[in-house]
Amino acid sequence: MAKWDYDGPILEIENLSISFFTRLREIPAVMDFSCVVQPGEAMGLVGESGCGKSTVALGVMQDLGVNGKIVGGTIKFKGRDLNKMSMEELRDIRGSEIAMIYQEPMASLNPAMKIGKQLIEVPMIHEGVSEKEAYARALEVVTDVKLPDPKRILESFPHQLSGGQQQRIVIAMALMSKPSLLILDEPTTALDVTVEAAVVELVKDLGKKYGTSMLFISHNLGLVLETCDRLCVMYSGEAVEAGSIEDVFDKMQHPYTQALFRSIPLPGADKNSRPLKAIPGNFPLPHERPPGCNFGPRCDYFQDAHCDAQAIPMAAVEGNDRHTTRCLRFEEIDWDAPIDASDTKVKGEVGDVVLRMDNLKKYYEVAASALFGGGEKRVVKANETLSFEARESETLAIVGESGCGKSTFAKVLMGLETATDGKIMIDNREIQATPIEERDTKTVSEVQMVFQNPFDTLNPSMTVGRQIIRALEIFKVGNSEAEREQRMLELLDLVKLPRTFADRMPRQLSGGQKQRVGIARAFAGDARIVVADEPVSALDVSVQAAVTDLLMEIQRKNKTTLLFISHDLSIVRYLSDRVMVMYLGHVVEMGTTDQVFSPPYHPYTEALLSAVPIADTSIEKQHIVLEGDIPSAMNPPTGCPFQTRCRWKDKVAGGLCEREIPPVRKMADGHQVKCHLPDAEFAAMEPVIKIAAE
Repeated sequence: MAKWDYDGPILEIENLSISFFTRLREIPAVMDFSCVVQPGEAMGLVGESGCGKSTVALGVMQDLGVNGKIVGGTIKFKGRDLNKMSMEELRDIRGSEIAMIYQEPMASLNPAMKIGKQLIEVPMIHEGVSEKEAYARALEVVTDVKLPDPKRILESFPHQLSGGQQQRIVIAMALMSKPSLLILDEPTTALDVTVEAAVVELVKDLGKKYGTSMLFISHNLGLVLETCDRLCVMYSGEAVEAGSIEDVFDKMQHPYTQALFRSIPLPGADKNSRPLKAIPGNFPLPHERPPGCNFGPRCDYFQDAHCDAQAIPMAAVEGNDRHTTRCLRFEEIDWDAPIDASDTKVKGEVGDVVLRMDNLKKYYEVAASALFGGGEKRVVKANETLSFEARESETLAIVGESGCGKSTFAKVLMGLETATDGKIMIDNREIQATPIEERDTKTVSEVQMVFQNPFDTLNPSMTVGRQIIRALEIFKVGNSEAEREQRMLELLDLVKLPRTFADRMPRQLSGGQKQRVGIARAFAGDARIVVADEPVSALDVSVQAAVTDLLMEIQRKNKTTLLFISHDLSIVRYLSDRVMVMYLGHVVEMGTTDQVFSPPYHPYTEALLSAVPIADTSIEKQHIVLEGDIPSAMNPPTGCPFQTRCRWKDKVAGGLCEREIPPVRKMADGHQVKCHLPDAEFAAMEPVIKIAAE
């Protein structure tokens, strides 16, 4: 079908309401939602999980499944109502006029089909072009999405590509028919920040090249700032504020938008002097929404008998570019009032060294042909000479991309793996060679872990209280069942969960609540060292603030040593005392947070900092996009592990970077960098992140 020309808005959603029908009731997922996307415009849709962002996207795709129905309003694409189209017409539009990119790239790729075949199918089916022409276009698009050696990629199967490469292929597939509207549903959540930066850059460039309009769904305000022209903030099924990026970021007019910004760690936030402010209360379930304003029960400006008396319409904000808000009091609130700073915390005194690692190495042997166990053995060097120490009451952050060895080192520390070489000492007791089943109860209870995904760590068939008591039994805490019961209730108090939650099952808890149970369990045996492996990356922004603050509070009370593994440098900057940057098994930089976040940097740290999206319009960032993918730990490059992607390599004479692993250089007191760069280059480095002068 030929694409029709149309010079009005690409997408017009008016008063859209979508419900899902279960046997018990109708669940309204989206209510009275409106938004307009003009040609070539990128519209961001932000909000926490469960707010209805993805439901809007599925509504546009007319893909709501058997239970979902549009119960009010219209969705017009280029002036035509999608809801009134036949299945045939919709089939023609999907993929050729409107394309969607999902969060998980492997869900969109056929694992049994070569990439080239999957790509050329799109124009052959939608436009009836010949295979030769389709192949030429596939080659062009794969080149456009900056994949190395496009011909080889077209001959590969999906499993032979990394996550970032798979996501680029999915973007290429979406662009094959040059659609007018591209819907991106959290397209970078599963990717590393450096890969995310490259993908976002790519999406922006391709949007310009193909003139595509975009609907970009994300919970990351920094990403939306970098990719979109306008945004719409959603809360509990409704749009609560919409407008241009500048208006909404700098002149916000809705209490939820303001609360959201106060709960994310922007530059300037500090765990002691300026802590984040978590949004009180919980997100309402669809069938438990309050009367009047949905945000009312959690709002600082709520007025009884006013905010809950009637349904609240969107109102225009005078003087701004199509800026609207769903708040009755927006004109009387002082939006510039300073944040109440009564919340400052006293920094815990850093004590003696609790944990020391000396030249820790962890190698794995794998068969060259892992599938059949044949061929010679190859060695994967997951950790290469790791040395550091961590003190009582200190937070040491460990950052780096996936595959850099962060989690391997955590496994060795926990005793889930044993070290190949080197030492790990807790108070001068060596534990590197003792697997967890041979460790005494004291050691096991002293070193505990909080995992990334709270869903995977709880037993679904055991109550919350029983799971915590089970941990107390293992750690031999308490002399009787009654004592353990009491200690379990105190642990629930510690993680700020109501005591009644002891009788709940995990499925009755939200993600943030499950993570709190995981933290309570980790502290059940008075842990001295807690390894937090990406503990907030699976949680919503507003819940992240509450969980990180909780960890800090428990740390102050118990003088815990916290090893915080993360790729989110904004949170690292906010809560860590020292930072260790890892790349391909090596520690490439280590120092206090201030030392690591200001020049001189290791070239990899510099790229990491540049890649972090920051939700602040007053920030200026150097723009560094890393070329290429992370090399395999099974076949690392010679010399410096980072040399294949380093933009400073030509400043080092004589090919030294390709030949020799760099020495560890002492920059300042406690600051070390593993790099061959001459001192003059380090001295001339500019800060990556600058706060623009007002």
